[in-house]
Amino acid sequence: MKYLITSLMILISFSASYAQENRMPAGLNIGDKAPSFTATDNTGKIFNLYEELKKGDIILLFYRGQWCPYCNKELSMFNDSLSYINSKGASVVAITPETNENIDKTISKTKATFSIISDQGLSIMKDYKVNFTVDDKTINRYKNYGIDFNSNNGENGANLPIPATYLIGKDGIIKYVYFNTDYKKRSSVKEVLDHL
Repeated sequence: MKYLITSLMILISFSASYAQENRMPAGLNIGDKAPSFTATDNTGKIFNLYEELKKGDIILLFYRGQWCPYCNKELSMFNDSLSYINSKGASVVAITPETNENIDKTISKTKATFSIISDQGLSIMKDYKVNFTVDDKTINRYKNYGIDFNSNNGENGANLPIPATYLIGKDGIIKYVYFNTDYKKRSSVKEVLDHL
């Protein structure tokens, strides 16, 4: 009986630990202070969130990669509306786990003219609570479609963000969040602009 209870306790402990490590992220909330970051964008410019916020609100988009048609559509929509977004005193920045080489492919597909940051090391995605590790079954399924996370993401491997959108006010407080684990669903430009 003692052996059975000990085995059961170990199994419960392992299961809880596994669930903790592999659960989907929860994201940040409206009213949270946006985590600061400094990174180099696709043009080689040093981007510091709080320095850029002095100029106006920032729409922060997390996207999966150039291979994702839903991401490409979203980035294209925001780029198409960029002059209007800028006229409202806001700017757009996208964060991705993909390598700089693959960001070039994203730009080719979306014509994006805003800053895109390769989050090598996943520190930004972790701070914004959007990152997760892709399970082996999904990795294999995507490989059947010719998508290899290791070649697309470099050292980030099979780690992706929930394609979340955060609108960050000049004061550094998050004013709007779109966070949906269904990667096919995204925020609209209008919905974000309604919160400026």
